[in-house]
Parts: sequence; C-alpha cells; structure tokens
Amino acid sequence: MYWEEETNEEGFSIPEVVIDLQFKIHCPTLPVDHAWPLASAIKNVLPWFSDESVAGLHLIHCAESGNGWERPEAGDALLHLSKRTPLILRLPAERVDAAHALVGSTLDIAGHPMQILSAKPKKLAMTRFLYARYIAADASLSEEAFITWAVSELKQMGLRFKKILCGKAHQLQTPDGPIDTRSLMVAELSYEDAITLQEQGLGTERVLGCGIFLPQKSF
Repeated sequence: MYWEEETNEEGFSIPEVVIDLQFKIHCPTLPVDHAWPLASAIKNVLPWFSDESVAGLHLIHCAESGNGWERPEAGDALLHLSKRTPLILRLPAERVDAAHALVGSTLDIAGHPMQILSAKPKKLAMTRFLYARYIAADASLSEEAFITWAVSELKQMGLRFKKILCGKAHQLQTPDGPIDTRSLMVAELSYEDAITLQEQGLGTERVLGCGIFLPQKSF
C-alpha cells in the first residue's frame, strides 16, 4: 500500500477530449477471456483503433449477484450477458464519428456473434477513486515492486493522489502468449487528475482492455 495525505478544490467541469462511446449490443454469450477476439473484431471494422494512443477497450464484465452467481475464472467459460450490457470504447473525441461505423455490424467474437445496435457518448467520471481491473505488468514483479512502479509512473504524469492498492493478478490470452496483469486502485485524486488518468490510462495493451480506469464506488 502507498499512503499520502490532503487538497482542496471547488467547481470542476469535465473536459470532453476523451470520451466513452457506449454501444447497445445484442450478444447472449461471450468467453470470459474475450480481449483478443473482441479487439481483433473491432479492428476489422475500425482499422485505426490500435493506432490511437488513448483509445481503449472496456472488457465486458457481468455483475456478480447476491444470488450466488460469480464471474467464472476459466478463460473459456461463458459470460451470459443481459440486454443492458454495453460494449464501451474509450476514444479521443475526434474519433467518435468514425467509430459509429460499428453500428449495424455483427462482430464475430470467437464464434459468438455480437450485433452492434446503436451508440451514445458518455463523459468520463468525475470521481476521486479509480480502479483498473487489468494493468499489464511483468509477472516477475512482487506486489511491492508493482506498486513502486505504479507510483513512479503516476508521479511522472504529474498526478496527485493519496493511496494506491494492488489487487488480483490475471492473465489475458493472445496468439503471442499470455499478458500478465494486476488490478490497481488509485484513491483520493483531484477531479482534474482523475480525468487525466482516465484519459491517459496506465501501462500498455490499451486495446486489449489494460490500463483502463473506471470509478471505484467504495474503498
């Protein structure tokens, strides 16, 4: 854990340099480990997607429920998506119109068809607590070394924060071998710095869902 103490700010307006484009989809099932096939299917329609440094893919997660359902761990297990589950891409604002090319297409995600029905933009979150499920990281790094690396990277970005917490290790499978990842929470950011971190992300493999920060609702 990393811990620092306190800042003050009033009134902040969210810039729209980078936005989340949220697609309504019809896709009953997906493999748990769908990063590579989903990114590949998107790039077939949007060939520029992997060339944009801030462009990223939100991997799809179904909410765990109080009825005993938990997200399966095996990569080839299936997620059962609800009608409300969206596909979300993080994009520079100037690419939003081009990304609408996905609407009306049907993506083949490792044999699971995903129909893209419509799209709407969504601003990044105004929050002080951010969480990334996957940060690409060398598997040989200890938790302490990973946190030291993350703190250094965030400070090089000029970000102010008070706490960092490292979570689960995970692997994403690709044809070139697995990508090792860890989850990371960054707490007590200023609103401005939280937007910067959402815009820039952390680490590599953004189009495979790594380095994408989301609001963390509790700490």
